[in-house]
Amino acid sequence: MKSRMQGFTLLEMIVVLVIIGLIMGLVGPRLFSQADKAKVQTAETQVRMLKGALETMRLDIGRFPTAEEGLQALVTRPADARAAGRWEGPYLDDGLPADPWDNAYRYEPVPSETQPITLYSLGADGKPGGESYDADVGYLPKR
Repeated sequence: MKSRMQGFTLLEMIVVLVIIGLIMGLVGPRLFSQADKAKVQTAETQVRMLKGALETMRLDIGRFPTAEEGLQALVTRPADARAAGRWEGPYLDDGLPADPWDNAYRYEPVPSETQPITLYSLGADGKPGGESYDADVGYLPKR
């Protein structure tokens, strides 16, 4: 009796790889667009969370952080003695988050278009303005 070696031929393996490549060509772009969409939604959620923490801090110390204090005031007691005495922080459990593209959120204690503060992410491109996934996310400065 002859024992026959079992396995795949080179041609069979190439056919399988081509099929996998075609499937990834169809599915891959959809998955990546979903990942980009999820990052924008994460940034929107984090902006709302940061705004809530800023509002809580404002209730405690009577004002929003100054531009010099920035968002760091949510996790570090202010240097101003009057504000430091009423500070009940830290106001964020896990420290100050970066945006989903690993950039710092922008904060200014001046009114945005709709809120008493300006708080936003520069989006995927890390530059002001932009469209689609590159667009700024949050409470944007008045233009």
